[in-house]
Amino acid sequence: MCGIAGAIELDGRPLPPGLLSAMADSLLHRGPDDQGLFEAPGIGLVNRRLAIIDIAGGHQPFVSDDGRIAVVQNGEIYNHIELAAELAGTPFACRSGSDTEVLLRLYEQACAAGGDPLGFVSRLNGMFAVAIHDGHSGITWLLRDRLGVKPLFMAEHQGRLLFGSEIKALLQAGVPRQLDAEALDLLLTFNYVPPPRTLFAGISHLLPGHWARIEGGRLSTHCWWQLTDAAGGAGDGINAGADVEDWQARFLTTLDDAVRLRLRSDAPFGAFLSGGVDSSTVVGLMARHRVEPVRTYAIGFEEAAYDERPFAAAAAARFGAHHTSERVDADMLALWPQAVWHCDQPHGDVSFMPTYRVAELAARSVKMVLTGDGGDELFAGYDKYKTFFGGDGGPTSPVQDLSEQQFRRSYGQTLSVFSSQERAALYGASSPLGQLQPIEPEQALAPLWEQLSHLDRLNQALAIDVLWLLPGNNLVKPDRMGMAVSLEARTPFLDVRMVELAFAMPGALKLQGGESKWIFKRAVEPLIGRELAYRRKQMFTVPVGEWFRGRLGPQVQEWLLGERTRARGLFNPAMVSKLLEQHISGTANRTRELRLLIAIELWARIFLDSLEWPPVKLAAWD
Repeated sequence: MCGIAGAIELDGRPLPPGLLSAMADSLLHRGPDDQGLFEAPGIGLVNRRLAIIDIAGGHQPFVSDDGRIAVVQNGEIYNHIELAAELAGTPFACRSGSDTEVLLRLYEQACAAGGDPLGFVSRLNGMFAVAIHDGHSGITWLLRDRLGVKPLFMAEHQGRLLFGSEIKALLQAGVPRQLDAEALDLLLTFNYVPPPRTLFAGISHLLPGHWARIEGGRLSTHCWWQLTDAAGGAGDGINAGADVEDWQARFLTTLDDAVRLRLRSDAPFGAFLSGGVDSSTVVGLMARHRVEPVRTYAIGFEEAAYDERPFAAAAAARFGAHHTSERVDADMLALWPQAVWHCDQPHGDVSFMPTYRVAELAARSVKMVLTGDGGDELFAGYDKYKTFFGGDGGPTSPVQDLSEQQFRRSYGQTLSVFSSQERAALYGASSPLGQLQPIEPEQALAPLWEQLSHLDRLNQALAIDVLWLLPGNNLVKPDRMGMAVSLEARTPFLDVRMVELAFAMPGALKLQGGESKWIFKRAVEPLIGRELAYRRKQMFTVPVGEWFRGRLGPQVQEWLLGERTRARGLFNPAMVSKLLEQHISGTANRTRELRLLIAIELWARIFLDSLEWPPVKLAAWD
């Protein structure tokens, strides 16, 4: 696990001295153990390393013997041992135990064979953002994993292509801090900015499952993996007509091996454990493969409705885990600016803050954790799916009677924070948003819907969340909050084999009779017990909506309607006042809307004003 960054002069001129070091310094929290640089005429790569695999021999960049090919990686290749074994006895045998060296050797082998130099990428099981510079061909490649577990951002500025694991590395390299008004409209719609856009004009994601090629001053991108291809079948004989027992067995076998691969570490590791079905299952499977007790971590709050510690303790006891639990003050709003700074963009999801606290707890004793992220999006774990589909993902769901257009419009509206009418009222006439025509959710999602039309409707809805919600928000959380305290998060549910299995599976097996994760819970009940398998889902969050009506009222007023906010002129103060009044009076619950508007203002103060925690000190580069 690391942070990577780089710069390419598109006209071949030398890089400014100190540019790469400045970019690396902005990523120190992602990799405090080591720093490595590679420079060639007109190009530089940098790595900040959190040492987990081959601690002594895994220094990056990995460079070919002739010094012409260099590789840096952020992430982990979980099947690197098997891939290295295939290279043994060839001219491309690995000389270390590093998974990043495996990437270099596979690339060298592919080039020597004269085939597709990136043909090996489809064989990688992992989370990764990779940069490969090939001095022989003059090509630089950027690669991103299938689901976007690891981030990678790009920008072109003053004839220079810049990339990095976090946006702040690009800002440090001189990219202007300018608001993208259309991205802000999408943020107000979906609660996060859907990739490839970011809230910064000119800065974009390299999309999940894509590579970028930079050659001769030109950049092109290509999709090397897409969910619609994977959704055609589970790949080893199981099909939609298989019986329930077959699906259950395949689910457990696949997840068990995904967990096994993610236990490969040369540094201490553990797991986040809430006592929910996802994290309990992961810990139960970890215990199968461990002689020593699994180290587990949980936080809780004094408010019983938000405190999952009793469930976490029960799961830990069941599996003989070495459990660390801590009660924290739920009033963690002081962390909000810090979370925004680490995320680089605002998110209306306040669970980033408790995620930071549990990561902070785990980082006292381990460098890596396994998490349950992805289970809800693959197997219909959120209540919104039950609400929308009437508790049944199969042919008896009332949603099946909707036309295609009605289905897409209706589901899109369930994803919205502000409707198009509310956004139009929110945008002030003098605001940068004033001339925007607010987009409807189904318009924004239209290209995805067309790709997914062959899936049943529940799986279409789940695929939307896998393709947008995961890389746009839910995977940002474990990556950024973990990396904030130099902790790696691994996600067994997002093993490519699990994803392929999930989208070969009929939606009716995921949501049935009002029970979410129906097949999932049946499969894991013998492992984790009925109480944990079927306990009511509890969101990992803090009760900010209640605080807005009470002691946080003055602070909310300052954030939303203070002098600095009004001077910024993004939003119509009358509309903001109306939302706040409705919430405080109890005539409407406006928690989602208010916390998103607050997050946007905090982001603007940190990144546009550079006045709030921490000040963003930027250098100037020619």
